[in-house]
Amino acid sequence: MTVRLNHARVLIYSHDTFGLGHLRRCRAIAHSLIDRYKGLSVLIISGSPIIGSFDFRARVDFVRVPGVIKLRNGDYISLGLHIDLEDTLKIRTAIIQQTTETFAPDVFLVDKEPLGFRGEVVSTLTTLRKKGCTTILGLRDIMDEAVPLQREWQKKGVFGHLEELYDQIWVYGHKSMGDPLSGLTVKPQLRQNLLYTGYIKQPISSNYPGPLQVTPPDPYILVTAGGGADGEHLIDWVLRAYEQYPDLPIGALVVFGPFMASQQQLAFQQRVDALSQVAAITFDSQLDSIMAKSVGVIAMGGYNTFCEILALDKPAVLVPRTEPRKEQWLRASRAQKLGLCQMLEYQPMAPAAVMADVLLHLSTHPQQPSAIGLDGFMSGLDTICQRMESLLPWSQPENRTRNEGMLP
Repeated sequence: MTVRLNHARVLIYSHDTFGLGHLRRCRAIAHSLIDRYKGLSVLIISGSPIIGSFDFRARVDFVRVPGVIKLRNGDYISLGLHIDLEDTLKIRTAIIQQTTETFAPDVFLVDKEPLGFRGEVVSTLTTLRKKGCTTILGLRDIMDEAVPLQREWQKKGVFGHLEELYDQIWVYGHKSMGDPLSGLTVKPQLRQNLLYTGYIKQPISSNYPGPLQVTPPDPYILVTAGGGADGEHLIDWVLRAYEQYPDLPIGALVVFGPFMASQQQLAFQQRVDALSQVAAITFDSQLDSIMAKSVGVIAMGGYNTFCEILALDKPAVLVPRTEPRKEQWLRASRAQKLGLCQMLEYQPMAPAAVMADVLLHLSTHPQQPSAIGLDGFMSGLDTICQRMESLLPWSQPENRTRNEGMLP
């Protein structure tokens, strides 16, 4: 059912430059909102360099701020501009402020980073609160271990701002996977405003196979390194399994990820070309459709990939990273305890035989997440829409009262 809103506006902010999870999550929320509510417009502010590679529906658009990149030592530098990071930050902050002032949102949804990159949305949040705009912090199911997250947020000054800057906190996950604020010195009032939405189920693209440049094996296991910036170990492990065990009865489609270094991609592609059962692509914005056609998934354990595994009910093995934060490891280990998937911990130069066994087991003894029941797990978009409906200005369509338009 669609509900008509009186020119309502939602602004979504996503700070990240690398990785795909934040962007895809914000895009899914935006599309779900405009599908449900006529008259609503959604604008996304993002630092992603590949945001233009994704399609956006009518009444959803984006503003891209200059990107930054996080180095392995934790420092940041400007991504595309050869200017000082502080100058990049000033440009980003100015764009965010001007965009917000002109767009005049009714609701401002901030993804994951409470104060934005180096505090760049604090002034915007403060201004919007004074104007009566509802401000919401959206967190993924798992952030990190409590001790390093407490230290990080304390250093950034997050705890002194949370209560004064945000009306609500939404957790894009299920409480059975844990509390992302557990162990943090968060005031009780904020915990009272904590909402578990359920995981976000992205709609499956209808035009599979899209722009694939290769013909996948039939059948195939999907191997995805997410954004790819730190997925070399997973791809190498899978390729070594096929190189040492060429008689594996199941093929693989490997997705390197758009942020994997080009030299590394080239080296992997040369190895793929020598394998009859393996095909590879760099990136496809319709990964959900590719996953839907697979018989199983081997992935690192990022949030969006995990959501798609659950939504598509795919047998999966997660090989999580443990640096720079334990988020993926925690998600994979908790999911394994619940019976949603298997977890495989990576060790340097892990034996190819271990991965070969995983590939064989996925194809011969698949265990679907639905085997344990997923009631309430994938309610994210419905819950977000219903909660958002109570926060936005109404108009009353002809022959329909406001109460008749309310969603159940």
